[in-house]
Amino acid sequence: MVNEQDEKTVLDKFIEDIVKIINKHADYVIVGGFIAIAHGRSRATEDIDMIIEPLSEQKFAELHKELLKSGFECIQGGSASFLYRTYLLHGDGIRYVRKGEFIPQLELKFAKDKLDEYTLKTKTKLPFTGLDVYFANIETTIAFKEELLGSRKDIEDAKHLRIVYEDKLNDKEIEKIKKMIRLVKLGKNGKR
Repeated sequence: MVNEQDEKTVLDKFIEDIVKIINKHADYVIVGGFIAIAHGRSRATEDIDMIIEPLSEQKFAELHKELLKSGFECIQGGSASFLYRTYLLHGDGIRYVRKGEFIPQLELKFAKDKLDEYTLKTKTKLPFTGLDVYFANIETTIAFKEELLGSRKDIEDAKHLRIVYEDKLNDKEIEKIKKMIRLVKLGKNGKR
């Protein structure tokens, strides 16, 4: 009999380990291409994207300190204060890896608008993945990939998720989120 832990990928183990720490300090949601990969889509990625609730500098420093103590490091380097003031407060992400490794990476950003807040509020665990972590819901993921991102790999990710969740998708929710994207991310006229 194969141990379930042995079936997990390097990305799976990495995200579960780092989420155990982040979850103690902040509300989080995993977004982006890793969601499709966790659902069996075969494509390369070396990073996992995560949005967390905005934290005070002190609370972020506590999170950062525990990540360092647990065997992770921030690629950008520097103190928690430097990372907070230089990157996070300006809407930029910071990347964490296991000490001494370059991949996989977690790109962590603060929620910065109503859509990010909605993604956090509607997060879900996706049993199909076998991972005990919170993901953006499938409708949100599809809407972002089709309406905002639109690269070839994003469209393929969305198609894959539409197939996996064919009978479970809420098309009205996808359209609602696409409308929110046009208003919040693309401006009222919907232009990029």
